[in-house]
Amino acid sequence: MQKEIKRKLEEVMSLLNDPDETVMDREIKEKLEKIIALLDNPEDIKRGKKENLEKLEKIVLLTNNAMTDPDIDIEYCTASSSSDDPYMLVTYIVSQYNKPTRKIRLGNTVLKNTAEEVANRVTFSIEEFKSEIDSVEMG
Repeated sequence: MQKEIKRKLEEVMSLLNDPDETVMDREIKEKLEKIIALLDNPEDIKRGKKENLEKLEKIVLLTNNAMTDPDIDIEYCTASSSSDDPYMLVTYIVSQYNKPTRKIRLGNTVLKNTAEEVANRVTFSIEEFKSEIDSVEMG
């Protein structure tokens, strides 16, 4: 809950501090009302976390179905603390001694999309990562 409130307060502060932005009183009031609503209803955040966890499970399933490459190892990691986002650690096993990795973060912005869209994005990122490594390896 603290992470969500902090993020929303940072949005308000960035609006207030941006010299190029014309800030409307109504806009600030709406954002502050959302923060107060979060403080009044912590169950909403718990429900949102549960929905995100269910969505992550579906993303994992869809990504595993799409990625059948034996040279790619995917490790799914949930947030280790309240300030961390869940992520996927992708390892491309080029050889016994060469195993480059990439961390694909699944933050709140990404998780606002459907599970299918996120899985497609993750699959594309993995393919792109593999292509980058292959181009370096091939010279």
